[in-house]
Amino acid sequence: MRHPTRTLCLTLGLLTLSSQALSADWSLNYIGQQIVASGTTFQGTTVGGLSGIDFDAATGSYHAISDDRSGINAARFYNLSLNLNQFVRSATPGSTGVAFNSVTTLQTPSGTAFAPNTVDPEGIRYNATTQTLVWSNEGQRSAAGLQNPTVREMRLDGTHVREFGVPTAYRPTGSAAGTGAGDRGINNNLAFESLTYSVDGRTLYTATENALVQDGPTASVNNGSRSRILSFDVGTGQAGAEYAYDVSPVAIAPNPAGAFATNGLTDLLAIGDRQFIGIERSFATGAQTPGTPVTGNTIRLYFIDARHATDIAGRDSIAGDDSIVAASKELLLDLSELRNDDGSALALDNIEGLTLGPVVDGKQTLVLVSDNNFSGTQFTQFVALQISPVPEPKTWAMLVGGLCALLGLGRKPGR
Repeated sequence: MRHPTRTLCLTLGLLTLSSQALSADWSLNYIGQQIVASGTTFQGTTVGGLSGIDFDAATGSYHAISDDRSGINAARFYNLSLNLNQFVRSATPGSTGVAFNSVTTLQTPSGTAFAPNTVDPEGIRYNATTQTLVWSNEGQRSAAGLQNPTVREMRLDGTHVREFGVPTAYRPTGSAAGTGAGDRGINNNLAFESLTYSVDGRTLYTATENALVQDGPTASVNNGSRSRILSFDVGTGQAGAEYAYDVSPVAIAPNPAGAFATNGLTDLLAIGDRQFIGIERSFATGAQTPGTPVTGNTIRLYFIDARHATDIAGRDSIAGDDSIVAASKELLLDLSELRNDDGSALALDNIEGLTLGPVVDGKQTLVLVSDNNFSGTQFTQFVALQISPVPEPKTWAMLVGGLCALLGLGRKPGR
């Protein structure tokens, strides 16, 4: 029997033989959502904090990492199944079609579970060739101490394989607030949220959610923030090229003014040569897009292109350097515009992860997941989108090539 994904890729590929330029000439359509209530438990753990997700096409299941800092349960990831045919465009969808299959404890290099407040898991990706997972740890910069951000590889049983070489510029030094003269490294809770393999599997990418302390300010209502996209050679584990990425200002001002607000790059998904779909998640206390529920969240998907961006690898600081060309970005979808079948706006939680899902009705899907912060006023949300081409073959060639490679039709990671 012919593999359905391969058939789709070959069929679409015939339409794109004359492709030349690349841009984001495709659309994302809302399939539906499902919600897992806060407080749900599975095998003795509290389900929540799902900050990253990745699809395993061979098994049809997903790996999702929890950002629990071993405070509620040991740091962990889940394997789960999603039946997108049961997703609905409804404000009260329930959780039909969402099934948790297993939970696995993340292990330190010495083979133990992480002690409380020693790790902050955020991103996760599966490597079908090696049957291992890579995962990112955001690190910490707070009064509780300074912790370096990390990117690690583990087996499916959670045991440690290796650690990738994060440059020293990312390591927090100086004051806990990050506002002192000479402070360097990540800002607290604004580091390695994202993780993605290149389409050929030879490069791994992560990114800071906002700027490093020495690079500029964090995002606010009045200004954006210049984050860094960081690459690693999968074979050697060593850091490679880096690119600046300009996170937008906070989308909607908080209410009341001066209350907590942030915007950040929460995930990346490679779809071409140094080209990505990226999530920017803006949150502001009491913020509301007109006609939408008050959740404070504004979720936007961008097409990001770093092919012409300046390689800033090795630079301790990029502050004030006007010669740097940042990666370009183009808005794909503001999820605030999505509507359920009854016309109600889609209430959005803290969306932080995305992955390519299965092919449904002949079209590729994207699946997004939210981190509920283990809060009773939030929810674990799965949103399914459908990728549809517009009649401009120049871009569909890029997208098809990337999607097919990511779905296991050409990934050959070097080791």
